[in-house]
Amino acid sequence: MNAQSADSLLRADLFRRCKTFRAFGRDSLLLATLAYNMGESRVLKSRLAQKLKAGYRDVYHDYITFRLINGKVSSQLEKRRKEEFNLLYNE
Repeated sequence: MNAQSADSLLRADLFRRCKTFRAFGRDSLLLATLAYNMGESRVLKSRLAQKLKAGYRDVYHDYITFRLINGKVSSQLEKRRKEEFNLLYNE
């Protein structure tokens, strides 16, 4: 697969996930990005989604809790979640 095809496939998948989270408005991309790795149902059932749906905006710590691999904190995954949050979260 060439880079252009891979990019197109990624964008289409992310767009589909954004549709799933459109009820979250400005946070749809943040949740869609997380769901890309964690699964939509897990994100929809999460405390993070519940808080955002209720209008609670202080969710940084809830977002970065998605950093475990086999029950252990992954420093690389934690760094990635922090970067995602800083790039995609709209206050």
